[in-house]
Amino acid sequence: MLMISKIIRTFIMSTICMATSIIASAQNKTDNPFGLVYKDAINENIQGKVNIHPVNYYLNGIKIAANVYTPANYDPSKSYPAVVIAHPNGGVKEQVAGLYAQRLAELGYITIAADASYQGASGGEPRNVDKPANRIEDIRGMADYITQYAGVNAEKLGLLGVCGGGGYSLAAAQTDKRFKAVATLSMFNSGLVRRNGFMDSQLSTIQERLKQASDARAQEAAGGEVLYTANAKTTDEQADKMPFDLYREGHYYYNRTHAHPNSTFRYTTSSLLDLMAFDTSTNMALINQPLLMMAGSKADTYYMTEDAFSKATGTTEKELYLIPGATHIQTYYVVEYVNQAMDKLSVFFSKFL
Repeated sequence: MLMISKIIRTFIMSTICMATSIIASAQNKTDNPFGLVYKDAINENIQGKVNIHPVNYYLNGIKIAANVYTPANYDPSKSYPAVVIAHPNGGVKEQVAGLYAQRLAELGYITIAADASYQGASGGEPRNVDKPANRIEDIRGMADYITQYAGVNAEKLGLLGVCGGGGYSLAAAQTDKRFKAVATLSMFNSGLVRRNGFMDSQLSTIQERLKQASDARAQEAAGGEVLYTANAKTTDEQADKMPFDLYREGHYYYNRTHAHPNSTFRYTTSSLLDLMAFDTSTNMALINQPLLMMAGSKADTYYMTEDAFSKATGTTEKELYLIPGATHIQTYYVVEYVNQAMDKLSVFFSKFL
């Protein structure tokens, strides 16, 4: 166990949550006019089919880049349910969030996926600030925008969060009751992992890392260089030696098969001051909305979903669904597992929206 902990620490310190600094290269350039990198993504807007609409709006002075997906034969004079989709840590709207946004639009929902503030194509300086309060506010901001979109029935608003976006979606839904139904896929409790390490592998270094974060903030305040965590580039050989599926498969998803130039897992070291004090499961009892939490049956992150779900005592409508045979990352793109997740989402949202 000690040896595994050392291996984990080595990789997590340089590659936290599949971390890498993705550099635009031949492997991650996309020919899709909308920048989408998922399978069967929309290449052009065709009348009578699902369409995608790149939009911008301002949230607390920061310009947000988002994609709105409208159903086939969308008529702005009609009334549609809507779903907000929050992307994983380090991910962008063109990856798994976009995939599920498109698939839900195919079912008749107006959906929105936005890049988090300070990340992706959204504004905010310094780049890659990653604070829970920002991510939660981003979700609320998507709700602000989409409920004013032509044709959206604001009383039928759902929320879907993936990975880190799932943890922040739970936190947002605890207080924001505009969301009438809440779903997560492969939920990742960012604060818990940043504090304790994946599977509690970094408990012995909590104070050390808090000191590093404090020093980084002091350096920023003095006008010095902004320091980043998870700013290393990972090779395939290094990834293959990672002890957990999450990191190993995440490397290939984000750096190879579904790479996007705007996606990077680096974040300002000073962000840890906020991240390490956060835990999405703290106020789970405040969720009184219908709740669906999905995870792969083989996901090594499942313990986070299980913990949060057990604390959701404020709702009488909740379901925990395990996708047979799936790991965490496989729920992002493997057709068989995506279809199973979509089948559950279809029933869930049609019932409660």
